[in-house]
Amino acid sequence: MVKKRVLSGMRPTGRLHLGHLHGTLSNWVKLQHDYDCFFFVADWHALTSEYENTGVIKDSIQDMVIDWLSAGINPEKSTLFVQSNILEHAELHLVLSMIVPLPWLERNPTYKEQQEEMTAKDLTTYGFLGYPVLQAADIIMYKASKVPVGKDQVPHLELTREIVRRFNHLYSNVFPEPEQILTEMSKVLGIDRRKMSKSYNTAIYLSESPEGIKDKVSQMITDPQRKRRKDPGDPDVCNVFTFHTLYSSKDQISMVNEACKKAGIGCVECKELMTDNLTTFLLPYREKREYYLAHGEKVTEILNRGTENARTIARETMDEVRKAIHIR
Repeated sequence: MVKKRVLSGMRPTGRLHLGHLHGTLSNWVKLQHDYDCFFFVADWHALTSEYENTGVIKDSIQDMVIDWLSAGINPEKSTLFVQSNILEHAELHLVLSMIVPLPWLERNPTYKEQQEEMTAKDLTTYGFLGYPVLQAADIIMYKASKVPVGKDQVPHLELTREIVRRFNHLYSNVFPEPEQILTEMSKVLGIDRRKMSKSYNTAIYLSESPEGIKDKVSQMITDPQRKRRKDPGDPDVCNVFTFHTLYSSKDQISMVNEACKKAGIGCVECKELMTDNLTTFLLPYREKREYYLAHGEKVTEILNRGTENARTIARETMDEVRKAIHIR
């Protein structure tokens, strides 16, 4: 039986952290067993916000793919490639941009949200406004039938579906409408309870050293009402306890939960236990990272092989598109 195709990408803007692992990578690892998966490095998408700092994009590509491989992405089951190596993405983006009404882009819910969040950057550019069109081109280039998204990303996929309907109506039925795979996104907050983010300096990275883990866990905010060791705490408002639910055993979670409420364990002890468990959890990732860092030629080979596979499909798709719109 032919597997349905899934496509998803990630922007190379720095090291990957625990939020990326639980929000995206863990889902990718599961999907590759049941679908024909295409995972790409979205370097052109990164330009929409990093156009003044392009060095970080180039420097992050290899490192990010190493994180993917270390997290369990299998290049024998999934196609890995870099977006900008497939020039057909840019061509399809251009074609689609000719038929997408401007109000469709202006109503995109994340357009204004990201402008408000990233005030240090000028995002009043054509590229930033039009990135959903490039996103649509990425998806439909490979005629992906499924796209993994969180609930907040559903409007993005619906816009892609609208673009597909408009293209098929104007020309011919070249593209299928991609359907969503709603994914459970485990929310991992940063060490200060804000969103885990590189820009906030609140992230714990997949490549974090044991010393780095210890330092960052020690800075984590606990129950603000618990000022002294003898004060009982509330695990439900403690970020460290949230991490215990992800990285500690069931017995340890139960113990910490009860002991915190009765002041039977101090915050320092709680953090020390978390440090040990998180360090153990990340050890396999660190070992795989060290292997791929020492064998960079294998990463290059994986990307080259994936690029050839993706390019073959992209060329076939663009042949169909040109015939549909009667260009060449």
